[in-house]
Amino acid sequence: MKSNPGRYWSVACFALAAVVLLPIFSVTWNLTQDSEGVWGHLAETVLGKYISNTLLLALGVGCGTLLVGVLAAWLVTAFSFPGVGFFRWALLLPLAIPSYLMAYAMTDLLQFSGPAQTWLRETTGWSRGDYWFPQVRSLAGAVFILVLCLYPYVYLAATTGFLSLSASVIEASRTLGASSWSRFWRVVLPLARPSIFAGVALVVMETMAEFGAVDYCAVDTFSTGIYRTWMGRGSFVAAAQLSTCLLGAVGLLYLLESRFRKSAKFHHATQRTQPPAPARLEGARAWAAFAACAVPVLGGFLLPVVRFLQLTVEGGDSRTGELFIGLAGNSALVAGVTALVAVVCGLLLTQLRRRAPSSSNLFAVRAAGLGYAIPGGVIAIGVLAPLWWIEGGVNDVTESVLAWGPGLFLSGTIFAVLFGYQVRFLAIPLNVIGAGFERIRSTVDDAARTLGASRLRLLFGVHLPLLRGSLFCAALMVFVDVLKELPATLILRPFNFDTLAVRVYQLASDERLSEASTGALAIILAGLVPVVLLTRALKPTHADSAPPGKSP
Repeated sequence: MKSNPGRYWSVACFALAAVVLLPIFSVTWNLTQDSEGVWGHLAETVLGKYISNTLLLALGVGCGTLLVGVLAAWLVTAFSFPGVGFFRWALLLPLAIPSYLMAYAMTDLLQFSGPAQTWLRETTGWSRGDYWFPQVRSLAGAVFILVLCLYPYVYLAATTGFLSLSASVIEASRTLGASSWSRFWRVVLPLARPSIFAGVALVVMETMAEFGAVDYCAVDTFSTGIYRTWMGRGSFVAAAQLSTCLLGAVGLLYLLESRFRKSAKFHHATQRTQPPAPARLEGARAWAAFAACAVPVLGGFLLPVVRFLQLTVEGGDSRTGELFIGLAGNSALVAGVTALVAVVCGLLLTQLRRRAPSSSNLFAVRAAGLGYAIPGGVIAIGVLAPLWWIEGGVNDVTESVLAWGPGLFLSGTIFAVLFGYQVRFLAIPLNVIGAGFERIRSTVDDAARTLGASRLRLLFGVHLPLLRGSLFCAALMVFVDVLKELPATLILRPFNFDTLAVRVYQLASDERLSEASTGALAIILAGLVPVVLLTRALKPTHADSAPPGKSP
């Protein structure tokens, strides 16, 4: 009987997808388990606060990022004003700063003893009680911080949507007498709505998953509740049940976004989709546009970086020489291994989708990428249960046969961290490498097979050289995301194994922000690398200035 290598390949990819989905099934399984009264206590005391704060936070951040991101994208794509070329890429810089670092910096800047209020009191002669100043460690403060940190997702999505519009559509509305804002509201915005909605949906999912920033701002949400229930109360089942609630909300939002994206499709009547030339702004309008773009860059990147630099120069981490190399080594180790494994798995799955694009294979690939939409704390809880089950079975067997047990040889080691990272970040290589495969014509594969190339020869001799850039980009993005990941690392890390993110979190939680600034700058510097690569992809397809006399 002749073997079928293609079938074995499909089975292997389905097994890989099943392993990635195992933590998700593990979380939902605990919904019916007994939490020994902890769940009932949570329901009576804090569950309502978790629900209301999470909803208000998501609503506030979603609306705020929608306003900032869409406005900035429309200004840099539709108009020409001083600095527009700089703002096209500078508006993406806040992506380099993790949200918890943004919270540390903005809280330090705006608190009572911070530079802003100190300058205000010295300038006016006021003292405590003579003036009102917004409380940063609050729900409103968390919304403000997350808007500054997450608006680039909406900005990037809206920019992509605006640049894909056809100049003929805009010119037609202009001919019919529509003003610039009327064209925006009645023509441009509806056409770009699918892209914008996708960006907002991603922001809301990130907000629901947020832990570090909301924890530092003392806001009780599902993410902080999961961590406190597991670490503080020691109830794994109750933490898993909270995780199931959050997982259901994120899954509902994910399905809503997918359905909206499929149903809200707009098509151009012509293949010529060259965007219109930007209209020149002059005088007060030009400077208003400049200010509207400068404020997000100033608050979302420059102020935090300058503050961390100042704190590092003034004090910094006194144990930098002792701990920094070890912490950086731990971070680089887990990030490097995760990136390598994720790229290999992503390459196998995307090649399966390319070679045999059946509905079952497509389902397996999509299912393997669901982890990116799931909070890191939820994934961490889901990873522990199956690992404990495996360890329990192995220990029972070895103790009965050898009178010795290996103990927590999975959950108590770095393996648990790496497993959680794979579930969380496998979607990145799936998307990046998948996009790289789409740029390779199918005729290339056909020609290689005609010449007698095997599957492995096709992969190593043809696909890998053509995918070199995509593989590097995917590995780099996974590497940096792992460096910034906090909740999954806090829950899954073994004893005496800290990373830069954990060290910064611990110091900031102890109000030792000056010491935390050194590690914070290292994380920001690493985060700048993929942002720089991303800005290179945002090259405008039209001139930066309009012909003389062309105004909105």
